[in-house]
Amino acid sequence: MVDNQKNTKQVGQQQAAEEENHDRGNWSSPFEFILACVGYAVGLGNVWRFPYLVFRNGGGAFLVPYLLMVFIIGLPIFFAELFVGQYSGLGPIKAYHHLAPFFQGLGFCTLVVITFVTIYYMVVISWIIFYLFASFFPKLLWGYCDNSFNSNNCYSSIEDSKCKTDNKHDDDDKIFYMKTCMSVKEICKDYGLQGLNASYCFNAEENIQVPIRDKIKRVLASEEYYYQNVLGLGDSTWTNWGYPRWQLVLCLLLGWIIAFFCLIKGVKSAGKVVYFTALFPYVILTALLIRGATLEGAWDGIQFYITPNWETLLSPSVWGDAASQIFYSFGLACGSLVAFASYNQYKNNCHTDAVFVSLTNVFTCIFAGFSVFAVLGFMAHNIDVPVSEVVQSGPGLAFIAYPEAVLNMPWPHVWSILFFLMMFTLGMGSQFGGIEAICTSLIDQWPHLRQHHWRVTAGVCLCCFLAGLPMVCNGGVYMFTLMEWHTASWAILLLGLSEVVILSWVYGFERTFDNLRDMGMGLNKIVRGYWTAVWVVLTPIASVGVFIFTMTDLGQTQFGDYIFPAWADALGWMMGACTLIPFPIFTIYQLHKNGWSWKGLFTTTPEWGPQEVTLTNEANADQLTGIENNAFEKV
Repeated sequence: MVDNQKNTKQVGQQQAAEEENHDRGNWSSPFEFILACVGYAVGLGNVWRFPYLVFRNGGGAFLVPYLLMVFIIGLPIFFAELFVGQYSGLGPIKAYHHLAPFFQGLGFCTLVVITFVTIYYMVVISWIIFYLFASFFPKLLWGYCDNSFNSNNCYSSIEDSKCKTDNKHDDDDKIFYMKTCMSVKEICKDYGLQGLNASYCFNAEENIQVPIRDKIKRVLASEEYYYQNVLGLGDSTWTNWGYPRWQLVLCLLLGWIIAFFCLIKGVKSAGKVVYFTALFPYVILTALLIRGATLEGAWDGIQFYITPNWETLLSPSVWGDAASQIFYSFGLACGSLVAFASYNQYKNNCHTDAVFVSLTNVFTCIFAGFSVFAVLGFMAHNIDVPVSEVVQSGPGLAFIAYPEAVLNMPWPHVWSILFFLMMFTLGMGSQFGGIEAICTSLIDQWPHLRQHHWRVTAGVCLCCFLAGLPMVCNGGVYMFTLMEWHTASWAILLLGLSEVVILSWVYGFERTFDNLRDMGMGLNKIVRGYWTAVWVVLTPIASVGVFIFTMTDLGQTQFGDYIFPAWADALGWMMGACTLIPFPIFTIYQLHKNGWSWKGLFTTTPEWGPQEVTLTNEANADQLTGIENNAFEKV
């Protein structure tokens, strides 16, 4: 009778666990999960950061270290996170705690990282929303110098083109300078030179041509628009912070409202949205590539993009940039992939998913590079500068170079809308992973919140919105830069290292392979040999090496030419340290809890195991029914 009561109790516990897992939710299909991962991993960094790194590090030669880092760091950590989430059916906090109590703090570390990233990433999306609305105005304001925020050095390519067209029959060329059409001869004369043409002065003494751009200071209208009208930077500094800009506050609020409604039901609602956020950017990138390839000067940009400079591979910074791009574009060590995978069916083939999403990420980076550089080549031809002077990293590419380029395209409003709509969907696809990781961690920590998922999502969105308000002030870009430099750079290298070490050296790669086999992923010898090599040796060594190089090459935080004061830089280091502090805190806590015994800290807890699978299989259902009936009869 005792055995029968035990069987009945086990059946009840299993059914309760299954109900809990069912309430937690699952992806409607494996394809939704793949799209969610693609939308999360393929983000703004693929469009604005990868092309710049290719340019800075030897053109096509950069693909060598980049691809090596994909298979040594990117794919191994990516797959490790998917395995932990899918096998356990838990978010990062609970999953890593049950794997080994020593790593309980690892889950909290990833939670801190993704919280920081989610806060400042939405600020970028607020800038995108600002530009998206501005694209519907009858006049694209960033193309002109007649705005109240423009300086006398403002340069408009549209106005410059009018100057040259209106005076093409004159002997004296004219260019747009000091907000008017000015004679090239007069400009060159002020510097003791002779006017030659619209691009050059002539130095008779040295018998050389001198580019006019080297003598006069001109600032692109799109650059002034971004810094002065969008950011409202003005004379703001760390000691003169300014005030929240109401336009950006509303854009930031709108971004969080859209994110909330897309995630109001967790993965059930997100799974429907990812069909758009993951696939739409490829439609626009393809359209941009086709259009860009037909523009004059496009080939110069593409040639600049693909021409390899093999000598750059001898520089350690190239390999460091390749590794940093992997973490940046794959979204590793942030807990989001663990959270996404925790909603998978137990028998889902996450190994194939990891390979597919990683290769898709690589393809998107390269493909986006062709689209972007085609446009940049056209822009360089239009304003008569080398491609090397057009390409900029980060916001410079998205909010200065491309808006400037679309001004000279046919139907500039249409291309501007399409570009910023693509940027918006790329940003939102990445945000979904961050927000869901935070919500999943909170709900797993306090399961009674599972019935109030929408309230948890609303609370997370509201708190993150309030935390982002300082970054939409006049001087908010300084705080944004500080967070970007320190919260998702050097610290996540250590977190990614820990995620691999816990599987290969603590839990054991043999047990990991056994668990993969239980989930229906039997790996052949060659594939298994690859995973053993990277998880046990290559990924840890590469992560440590890149971390050491990053720490020695990080330098002081700066925004443009402005170098942050020492106290502000110290604040950034404190932010970075906050992402690691949970690790030692919870290690001390677990030591105290286990009587200061280290052995227990590296032992898997009884709670670690396969997620409870909802009984949809009739055979399993009949089996449980039979156990219940048998137990009832004997009692």
